Amino acid sequence: MTAPFARVVWISLFLACVPACSIKRMAVNKLGNALASGGSTYETDNDPQLVAEAVPFGLKLMESLLAESPKHTGLLEAASGGFTEYAYAFVAQTGDEIRATDLDRSNALQDRARKLYLRAHAYGIRGLESRYPRFGSRLEADAAAALARTRKRDVPLLYWTAASLGLAISGSQDKPEMIARLPLVEALIGRAAELDESWNGGAIPEFLISYESARSDVSRDAMQQAMRKHFDRALAISHGKRAGTYVSFAENACIPAQNAAEFKSLLEKALAVDTEATEENRLANLVAQRRARWLLGRVEELFLDTKGQ
Repeated sequence: MTAPFARVVWISLFLACVPACSIKRMAVNKLGNALASGGSTYETDNDPQLVAEAVPFGLKLMESLLAESPKHTGLLEAASGGFTEYAYAFVAQTGDEIRATDLDRSNALQDRARKLYLRAHAYGIRGLESRYPRFGSRLEADAAAALARTRKRDVPLLYWTAASLGLAISGSQDKPEMIARLPLVEALIGRAAELDESWNGGAIPEFLISYESARSDVSRDAMQQAMRKHFDRALAISHGKRAGTYVSFAENACIPAQNAAEFKSLLEKALAVDTEATEENRLANLVAQRRARWLLGRVEELFLDTKGQ
């Protein structure tokens, strides 16, 4: 048992035995601080399957602590990011991979992922409300005014709140009320980009690639240009060390443009990213490379004409 995990277990047992509310709240907050700052343990791991099996325990532990300390900003941020990443990497991706062989289970997994995204979004809103009271209702009424109050420290919360809602919308194409919320995604991620575009090594422009692909208010050419701009910016910030950047552009831009040659080239570049070079992105790169391999195996399905490409 590793030291951090042992500490979590012992503190968890301690919490169950502590009668005094004030002491219990102090213990909850201490453990909450430890969990909120411990995301790097997962992010640097080189075993996605191990993480997939371990994350649910951590997420439920966070939720139990939030029941005791509902305004713990660090825990709310960690919960928002954790549920989003888990749903995307280990639920939705599995649903995509089995779609051709088990449609019913694939649909069930996609529905589960959508619910997890919405849970993540709710935690993100709560996190922002812990700093800015009534942020959620103000965001709905006047997004620009609500977001004008946010600062650089809020960028992680803004990102996960936007990403979780965007992913939930992408899995709700049959729900007009969800699609109508897309402008909120743009407002949230746009504010994050204003405050710190380079956060997390280019995660923001990388996300904007997929956001642009969901828009219906621009021409195909304008959409392609916007995605190319975000792709170039993400590469410049990350120095090409984020496999997800290549995968996102290949999937969201190359497939609609039916550019099989660039699609394959970008996915090969994603697979060539050294997962040991940037420890903080190791898990994300491994997950992105898994998707790259899956997409490369579907070239014949995704492109009408692959001859000479």
